[in-house]
Amino acid sequence: MAFTIQNVDWEKDKHRLKALREHVFVLEWRVPEASEFDEHDSSACHVLIVNDDNEPIATGRLTKRGELGRIAVKRNHRTLPVYRALFEALINAAKQNNVPIIKVVCNLESVSYHQSIGFIPYGRVFMDAGVPRQRLKCPAERFPLPDVTQLH
Repeated sequence: MAFTIQNVDWEKDKHRLKALREHVFVLEWRVPEASEFDEHDSSACHVLIVNDDNEPIATGRLTKRGELGRIAVKRNHRTLPVYRALFEALINAAKQNNVPIIKVVCNLESVSYHQSIGFIPYGRVFMDAGVPRQRLKCPAERFPLPDVTQLH
């Protein structure tokens, strides 16, 4: 399957970004809509991956504070090539915007795995939409492909 990676602007493309995130998080994962969209969307770098028919299949964002998240990939496109392309585009955005440290949030049960590939936990465990989570960080130049099934 071929796909195209786009760096998009929230104001111009928010209808496509919101529709994809609502499909994955709100409808599929049952995340409350109020938890999915926040004040960081308007200033974050957004990546959108579209298929040959220009239909959105994956998205993610990088906030000004280096927080990488809101990784939403449609179920039948959850493949390693799509995730790699998405994370590579987000890391390139971090480098272009001089973001030296990438921060992610993962499910609590995957912390030890992420530590084994170079992430460092910071802060306290917290609840996010009923799920215990931990913040992690890693230098952008050494950012590995995380366990994408455990990120939001």
